[in-house]
Amino acid sequence: MNASSRAQSFDVAAAQYAASRPSYPAALFDRIEEFAECRLAGARVADVGAGTGIATVLLRERGAEVIAVEPGAAMAGEFHQALPGLPIVRGDGNALPLAEASCDLITYAQSWQWTDPGRSVPEALRVLRGGGALAIWWNTTAFDVPWIRDQHERIAHHCGVEPRSAVRPPDREAIRLAGLTGLRVARRQVRWSRTVSLDTHIANIGSRSAFLVLDEADRHAFLVDERERLGKAFPGEEVEETYVVDLLVALRP
Repeated sequence: MNASSRAQSFDVAAAQYAASRPSYPAALFDRIEEFAECRLAGARVADVGAGTGIATVLLRERGAEVIAVEPGAAMAGEFHQALPGLPIVRGDGNALPLAEASCDLITYAQSWQWTDPGRSVPEALRVLRGGGALAIWWNTTAFDVPWIRDQHERIAHHCGVEPRSAVRPPDREAIRLAGLTGLRVARRQVRWSRTVSLDTHIANIGSRSAFLVLDEADRHAFLVDERERLGKAFPGEEVEETYVVDLLVALRP
């Protein structure tokens, strides 16, 4: 299963994604403003891989003038329902359907990994105005929370992949892995959490691409077992999901 196929898998669970996926903390956008050296209020922003609009709505609430870019038809449909009237165009980061020097900021929330940096970095630089910035970020696993770490390992084992290292790469390596070497880049990690029902948590993990590409019966069996396991650990049927947002902001030369 290649990256493109996994990226397209979200369309089959667009409504589930919209209802269960976590948002992002206000402190993240404070750091973006700090590192990008501009206010979001009044800024022209392209939110690429916008999905159902989770980050888009937060950017708009900060006063940004946002245009969304999303390749998936079903995800774009959920976006239209949540944010009627907000502009969204079909496309992806490897070939942005945007004019040269038309944006102050380009954002990728959970979506940079679906691009080829050899193409997406030059595209971002083409679309950014002089002094503009590219911001990419992910909600990542809080490995210091035992039940979250254990669940991560169960998911990786079930999906046939190696669990991620609990040790985060140093800044230089993170910048290299993102394909941003040679640019002026700032990095920050922002910790936050949300409390949700057990059903929302199960729907959240079931909306991940690693699950969406599995056989439906296989996916269902794991999630039923996981819900039973967590129901015993959290009899109140509420869980606190803890995340560490890993943010990189690159300035256009």
